Amino acid sequence: MGRTGFGYQLDSGTGGSCSLRCRCDGVERRRSVPQKHRTGSSEGDSATIPIQEGDAESALHPADRSREWWLGDPQALRCAPEVQLLGNGDEVPEFACFEIVHYVSVAVIPVEYHWLVDRYWTHLRSTPTMDRMTTKTALITGANKGIGFAIAHGLGLQGIRVGIGARNDARRQEAVDKLRAAGIDAFGVPLDVTSDDSVAAAACSIHDLDILVNNAGISGGDQQNPTTLDIDVLRTTLDTNVFGVIRVTNALLPTLLRSASPRIVNVSSNMGSLALQTGPIMAAYAPSKTMVNAMTVQYARQLADTAVIVNACCPGYVATDFTAFASTRTPEEGAQIALKLATLPDDGPRGGFFDDAGSVAW
Repeated sequence: MGRTGFGYQLDSGTGGSCSLRCRCDGVERRRSVPQKHRTGSSEGDSATIPIQEGDAESALHPADRSREWWLGDPQALRCAPEVQLLGNGDEVPEFACFEIVHYVSVAVIPVEYHWLVDRYWTHLRSTPTMDRMTTKTALITGANKGIGFAIAHGLGLQGIRVGIGARNDARRQEAVDKLRAAGIDAFGVPLDVTSDDSVAAAACSIHDLDILVNNAGISGGDQQNPTTLDIDVLRTTLDTNVFGVIRVTNALLPTLLRSASPRIVNVSSNMGSLALQTGPIMAAYAPSKTMVNAMTVQYARQLADTAVIVNACCPGYVATDFTAFASTRTPEEGAQIALKLATLPDDGPRGGFFDDAGSVAW
């Protein structure tokens, strides 16, 4: 029994093996996997390790269709057809940005991206089952550390595939590596929530999404007396904490709407509560969270007739670099309410603001 994913066609076959149908350099043949992507070498693509029948990594099997059917209109190609792969984007979302040249979603994968194929086979070898149709995918912004990382870890432990959205390449990869070492299916997503281009690229790279956690945020610094507030501080804080939420949500909403049970969680703070007025006076940060709460309600109202459930949460005063670690509450404890809202049943609350104790006053 087989199923199709972007860039490959899985065929469970006998013995749990799988195959990838492809065409290389215009010739139907078996494809070897570049050795550099196993060793981390940045040398040329000439060093390869052939994959043999019966190997744990199944061979890339020849296509059984003609070149004309396989490629569609050759004029549609924007790059040399080193590899053409068949599928619909379910399992390797990075492939979704490549040129589609046929109505059955034939994509052209340049040779420099063959590591994505190898990475996916590596993942398959550690996956007990080839049937991942029921696996959910989550994206957490600002997930390379602190509460965001704890949310990613918590979702991953529930068997959810987690995308680590972060600006810093090294920190993002470090977070992904830590999660994978814990047996979690994680992938990195370069993402600066203040950049339209970065958000658009991230949305293009994610083909399937069930859970979006808007966690990225900044404090705005310690000079937030409203009577002397630097407007640039307010503008910068809003750009990350509010406009970033809107950018990311709107860019990924079309993908979320394809999910059977989509969830959006906006990480807020009770400092944004007009009723509670907690914490120190922070005339940039606190109003930014007030607006996050307000936008949560507006999204919930707009999406009331869809399957998308949107809520905001307060993780509490957590020991992170955001608070200079001046708390005994751990990121794992702070992440619990976000985990609960991210996995709500279909009849769960909408447009609310919650912490561990329940509803938070607006």
